[in-house]
Amino acid sequence: MASPGSGFWSFGSEDGSGDPENPGTARAWCQVAQKFTGGIGNKLCALLYGDAERPAESGGNGPPRAAPRKAACACSQKPCSCPKADANYAFLHATDLLPACDGERPTLAFLQEVMDILLQYVVKSFDRSTKVIDFHYPNELLQEYNWELADQPQNLEEILMHCQTTLKYAIKTGHPRYFNQLSTGLDMVGLAADWLTSTANTNMFTYEIAPVFVLLEYVTLKKMREIVGWPGGSGDGIFSPGGAISNMYAMMIARFKMFPEVKEKGMAAVPRLIAFTSEHSHFSLKKGAAALGIGTDSVILIKCDERGKMIPSDLERRILEAKQKGFVPFLVSATAGTTVYGAFDPLLAIADICKKYKIWMHVDAAWGGGLLMSRKHKWKLSGVERANSVTWNPHKMMGVPLQCSALLVREEGLMQNCNQMHASYLFQQDKHYDLSYDTGDKALQCGRHVDVFKLWLMWRAKGTTGFEVHVDKCLELAEYLYNIIKNREGYEMVFDGKPQHTNVCFWYVPPSLRTLEDNEERMSRLSKVAPVIKARMMEYGTTMVSYQPLGDKVNFFRMVISNPAATHQDIDFLIEEIERLGQDL
Repeated sequence: MASPGSGFWSFGSEDGSGDPENPGTARAWCQVAQKFTGGIGNKLCALLYGDAERPAESGGNGPPRAAPRKAACACSQKPCSCPKADANYAFLHATDLLPACDGERPTLAFLQEVMDILLQYVVKSFDRSTKVIDFHYPNELLQEYNWELADQPQNLEEILMHCQTTLKYAIKTGHPRYFNQLSTGLDMVGLAADWLTSTANTNMFTYEIAPVFVLLEYVTLKKMREIVGWPGGSGDGIFSPGGAISNMYAMMIARFKMFPEVKEKGMAAVPRLIAFTSEHSHFSLKKGAAALGIGTDSVILIKCDERGKMIPSDLERRILEAKQKGFVPFLVSATAGTTVYGAFDPLLAIADICKKYKIWMHVDAAWGGGLLMSRKHKWKLSGVERANSVTWNPHKMMGVPLQCSALLVREEGLMQNCNQMHASYLFQQDKHYDLSYDTGDKALQCGRHVDVFKLWLMWRAKGTTGFEVHVDKCLELAEYLYNIIKNREGYEMVFDGKPQHTNVCFWYVPPSLRTLEDNEERMSRLSKVAPVIKARMMEYGTTMVSYQPLGDKVNFFRMVISNPAATHQDIDFLIEEIERLGQDL
């Protein structure tokens, strides 16, 4: 093996001939550049090596240009020697960066400039005096900037401007007053892990090209299975592109478990299969059924109680109905943390029914799985240990940067048997290491992004106790909001009682509607309130919170909290802002 001070471990040669800082190298390089590239070589030489090497500019009649961007250096050493000091991006293109010959210096300068842009955005994301969103309508953004792709390259000055423009109009999802989605917040360790993952730029299908990441996925999935309650963390699992795909994996594996011949012969070889899920469940169950050829009509929606929980007696009734028609029930998908109400289905009762009728039990805990990290709240998932499979999205309640979704399967080897295709150019059987770490053949994807490192590094930084503090804080903030508005004038709760998750669902009733009788006209007018307030929020850029109708209930606000940066003051601000923006409606 080469020593750390020689060969491919070292940068440049020992005599300085490969060092752009070396004056002799600089002059020699400039002579070669000028010989082959003329004026371009002169300009590149000047921006890389400073005014001492800058040739005199020739006159010209071209149109005047704005002063080119020159990197501002924060280096404390004088004279400055950092790569940013002489970088003039107006004369640089992507072809001047690595792997270009002598591309190291401009590459470092360019990436440091990008890093400055990113760090400024990170700091602004936590600044409550900044907007959550600088909203523009689609046609305005399309007209204001040229987003079209061209045949000719742009210089790096323009590329940096594109980076700034993109972030200018991006939603600050880490802002303490952004409550719009289940995935919010911006964790610094998770962000660093994401940057590292992109830098490594590898694929998750074999150990030989992702050794550390494959091992971390093995360790992390095992820990998650232990937390679910499977003895010794036994079983299997995989990180997928999101909860919808994890749920589809579960449906696919459940079908294979009951009818393994479907893998080769397709749906024509099996009877009519029926899946069951609650009427408040995520739409991905129907999407998965459509994609797998099972059909959306074969997904039976089970009634929920007033809090959004599946009613077990209705589940059993619908299972018996399906069997009487000659259909085959093969999957029940319970939900731990519904998208709108944040409800937790009664998993123990559902597990009993699944056991009675020999049906695969899946738990979609994409939103609620994070509560397993909390000793105070994990009881809400009692019975999850009896599931055959579990979806758990750390990018939601645990604040891991998108995307990070895991499917956990209780039976080891089943996922591999369901999905493997034995591609000999990837999964050779005579490799010199343990082939069980070549996990790619159990995935539907071939190319698979490294999603585990963000979660693993955050877990190392926080510990399980840190995630517990995060979860407990967010649920305490939700209870704080509920306690304020439940008896406050102008607010009506969508359902009675303290929410089980951080979902707080309510109507804001403007003064003009408070004295009206509860009839169709009032409901029609109330349905327009939340959309208008939301639009005004976005136009002012002060905060964001979601709204939707559900069943026979007209548009209402669904507040969710998963960002640990939020405080009681941010909840107070949200209430005051809703009232300010809606009082005239």
